[in-house]
Amino acid sequence: MAQHTSFKVGGPVALMALPKEAESLPILLHCAWEAGVVPFFLGKGSNLLVSDQGAEAFVVKTAGGLDQLERTGETSLYVGAGVTLAQAAVFAANQSLTGLEFAHGIPGTLGGGVFMNAGAYDGELSQVLRWVDCVDPQGQPHRLELPELELGYRSSVFARLPWLILGAGLELAPGETEAIRARMAELAQRRRSKQPLEYPSAGSTFKRPPGQFAGGLIEQCGLKGARVGGAQVSEKHAGFVVNTGGATCQDILALIRQVRETVQRETGVLLEPEVRLLGCSL
Repeated sequence: MAQHTSFKVGGPVALMALPKEAESLPILLHCAWEAGVVPFFLGKGSNLLVSDQGAEAFVVKTAGGLDQLERTGETSLYVGAGVTLAQAAVFAANQSLTGLEFAHGIPGTLGGGVFMNAGAYDGELSQVLRWVDCVDPQGQPHRLELPELELGYRSSVFARLPWLILGAGLELAPGETEAIRARMAELAQRRRSKQPLEYPSAGSTFKRPPGQFAGGLIEQCGLKGARVGGAQVSEKHAGFVVNTGGATCQDILALIRQVRETVQRETGVLLEPEVRLLGCSL
């Protein structure tokens, strides 16, 4: 799984499927359901930490497939689950549609973005999502409308509903192509200047506590630059735990535990991890 995650960490899983077309998925999921296997759905692995020993899991990876991307109306798009948010944002800009600029620098797929209601720079997918196509464990297709998605801060109905996201309908607004591209370039520069993009990571390690910032609390506790093996609290942005080279899952978990314990002891705030875990736990 080190080859399939942005942390570049993780051992083997028991089985992986890489579907290219949505038509194969109902059969795939129905076969898994009949065998009593609950699949683990993966996009680009940009928000995932996998055990060094791997996991007895059946992983269904949508990145590289489910890549339909088209304009479906005057201001609407259909985006497949395997399309990266960066690709979708560029496509929207080329169509002179505004509303996805915030997503240009998010390193995941549409499917992963829907799963966690991804967001950045005061934007999140809940602002543009209208419906999501998905498949249940028995292989039956569904279209969930916006109210059914239960979108919250880094959360959606899919956190408790083991359904595979196929794609989504987005509603944007007319805009000026050059202004949209300029906004994306501005956000990209802000991201490069403030985030440790030079190291493997899973993005923001912790969710934002109500009324506060995880990175600020971590820095306040003197943990910026703290290390366990190859894992480090980024010296550029304390909200990121990065792999400086050769980090193991155990290194990263140990550092996350250290950060959580220290911040809770010194501030009373228990940081909640944003990164998902497979084959391991805190």
